[in-house]
Parts: sequence; structure tokens; C-alpha cells
Amino acid sequence: MSTTREILFVGVCAVSHLMTQAALGQALVPIDIIASDFGSVSSGQLSWFIAGYSLTVGTFIMISGRLGDIFGHKRVFAFGYAWLGMWSILAGFTAYVRSQIFFDICRAMQGIGPALLMPNALALFGRAYAPNSIRKNIVFSIFGSLAPAGFVIGGTFGSLFAQLAWWPWCFWSYGLTAFGLSAFALLVIPRSLSDRPSVKPKFDWTGAFLIVAGLVLVNIAFNNGPLYGWGVPHVYFILIIGLLCISFFIWVELRATNPLLPVRALNSTVGFVLALVGLGWGAFGVWVFYTVRFLQHVRNESPLTVAAQFSPAVLAGLVAAGMTGFLLTHTPVSFVMMASMIAFLAGTLVAAFQPDEQVYWAQTFVSIVVMPFGMDMSFPAATVILSNHMPQEHQGLAASLVNTVVNYSISIALGIAGTVEVYAPGSEDVVTANRNAHYSAVGLAGFGVIFGVLFFVKSFMREGWKVMGH
Repeated sequence: MSTTREILFVGVCAVSHLMTQAALGQALVPIDIIASDFGSVSSGQLSWFIAGYSLTVGTFIMISGRLGDIFGHKRVFAFGYAWLGMWSILAGFTAYVRSQIFFDICRAMQGIGPALLMPNALALFGRAYAPNSIRKNIVFSIFGSLAPAGFVIGGTFGSLFAQLAWWPWCFWSYGLTAFGLSAFALLVIPRSLSDRPSVKPKFDWTGAFLIVAGLVLVNIAFNNGPLYGWGVPHVYFILIIGLLCISFFIWVELRATNPLLPVRALNSTVGFVLALVGLGWGAFGVWVFYTVRFLQHVRNESPLTVAAQFSPAVLAGLVAAGMTGFLLTHTPVSFVMMASMIAFLAGTLVAAFQPDEQVYWAQTFVSIVVMPFGMDMSFPAATVILSNHMPQEHQGLAASLVNTVVNYSISIALGIAGTVEVYAPGSEDVVTANRNAHYSAVGLAGFGVIFGVLFFVKSFMREGWKVMGH
């Protein structure tokens, strides 16, 4: 590729992460204005505006990576933008229907778009750049750095349209942007990266059905727990069925000829990395949802003001990405993962203990600046590890695993935090309930630090201060 073509290629692929987080911000920051069009909506129902989207992003990513391996990553990637555009526009039209359930369905279907986009974008990077190369580390860091910017951009435009015009225009303009990116991707992604494998691998339909059913049912149970209570039979019955589906999925994959997930190829290192990603990003999901709620319901800030207060995360994300690119080539990857968990814990601790009445710069600003370091250090590090551990034909799967855990853990963690918010002592008080939910994020991040230290010590004892070659 020429330099210009490479810049355009990296741009259209990396911006998929920005679009993914923008779809999160566009519904979260103006969430109360959107909900007002649907009548009386409880706190548990509000969380579905975010959890439904993250659910499908996390659930369908593993399948979409495999589809990219089969049909070509460029084709699936471009289709992902088109799908995202279609359901974003439909989500805007729910303002006419005035149905919260229909909006939740559109949000869930909207999430399939990023599920098609992100693993195939990273797989395209994996195919375009050599393993352990400095350029590969850089483009993965660029990809990760756009997450905070995406959330802020989505929250800003969502708030602008919601406060000054009408909130559906945010979804409609977002959908048109996605359609434009779909056409642009077909033009700038090199044809060589769209080649299908000479021997077309088979798709594991049984495994796909079991993992989708299992992940969806478990997620529904966790997010319905705060709404109906864990003592209601249908909540824990759905959870049991979901766990059984996941167990059968593992059993099937161990015996499948063309498994969706080559379970035997996953070692303890991959398991440790995925556990760390899940704990850290689960804490992030709780932090971002309840920080926005805290600013709006405790400090009575408008959605536009909240979006402005989150804007330092954009610069912090760029600094974190640059630092991550340096650390990945000068320190062990296990050290980078441990540092990211410490950043997640520091950010959630600062947010959890901020007083009701306090100047923004004292703690809120610090928390917003620190959290991107956890995001932008953990995501590229985990992706590089898995990408280098997977053969060329499974690059889509390598990227899928990280993205699956990132987005699914956000949705599950919101269900856990919602349960804490509703059932912990003091739930009748807005401030106490919000703080209790934040404590669940602190707990997740704390476990992340413990596992991160263990992972680093284990890696150091086995390999020493081993730095990736490039």
C-alpha cells in the first residue's frame, strides 16, 4: 500500500471502534430525555438502553470473526457498517412508536453492527501487518485510543440533538455516517485483504447456536435480576438454562471438526488475559453508567454539560495510546496488563468516594482522565497477545475473543451493579444507591489488580523481563 492508501485503510478500520463507543454515548448521556418519550421508565429498564446494545456486541462478535475467516474480512466489515446504519435509523423512528421495548430491540440489533465491525477490523490489521511488528503495535494502539473519543463524540451529539432539537436526529445522522463508511471501506481496503481462503472452512452451526443462546440467556438473567428480583423463578431458570447452553457449547467444541472456538488451543495465558479484560472493562461499564447518572441526578448537570465534562478523556486516551505503544515494545505485555488493571481500580476508587457537592476538578476530572489508561492499555495488549497466539486463518477469532469479553462484561457488570443498587441497604436514597453501584465497580477492578499482579509474577518467573521483538 502507498502511504496515503495505508492512512485511509487504518482510518476506516480504526474508526469502527469510535463508532462503537459513539453508539454507547449517544444513548447514555441523554438517556433521560430519550426515556421521557416512552413514558414511565424505571432505573432497571433504563440500564437496558445500554445493556441491550452491549449484549449483542459481545455475543455476536465471536461468530462474526469466524464469518470473516470464511467469507472475507473486508466483505463482512463493510456489511457491518451497513447493518449498523440501518438499525440506527430504525432506532430513531421509535420516537413515533413510543415503545421502550421496540427501542431496546433496535438497540440490540444495532449492536450486531459493531460485532461485525471490530473483530474484522482487527483481523484486517492482523493480515496487513507482520506479527510482532512495530506497525502492528501502533495500529492496535490507534484502534484502542479512539474508544474515549467515540464515547465523548456520541454523547456530545446525542445531547446536542436531544436538548436543542430532537433526539432521533442523532440516530439518523449516525446511521447516514455508517452508510458512508460502508461505501468508503469498499473503496480503500486493499483487494488482497478480501481474498477468501482457498479451502472454505465450514461453519459450526451447533456451536454458534449454543454460544449465542447461552450468552443471551445469562445476560438477560443478570439484567432482569434488578427488575424482578432473583427470587422470581423465571430469572434463575433462565440463568440455569444459559449456563447449561455454555457448558454444552464447550463440550461440542472439544469434539467438533471445525470448532467455532478451538478450546484446545487456548492456554492459561489466554485465560488470564481474558479474565483481566473482563474484570477491567466490567468495572468500566459500571463506572461510566453510574458516573453519568451521578452527575445528572445528584449534581443536576445537563446532558451537554456531562458530555463536556467527559471531554478530557479524548486527550487522555491519545496519551494513553502513545504510552501503550511505547510500553508494548519496552516492557513485558504482562506488565502492561497489570498497569491497566491498576488504572481501572484508581479511576473507580476516585469516582466511588467523590462527595455530592464538590468542584468538578477535584475528583470527577481525575477519574475521567485516569480511566482511559485502563481502557487503552488493556485492549491493545490483550489483542496483541491473542493475535500473536493464533494462526493466520484464525485472526478473526483472536480479535473476536477480546471484543467479546470487553462488551459482554460491560453488560453483565451493569446487571450486577443494578442488583447492588436495588437491594443494598440505603437503596431508597439516590446518592447511596449510586455509591453502592460504584462499589461493585471497585470490587471488580480490585479483583482485576489481584489477578494482574499474579499474571505478571507468573510470567516474570517463567520468562523473566521478556520484551516482544519488533
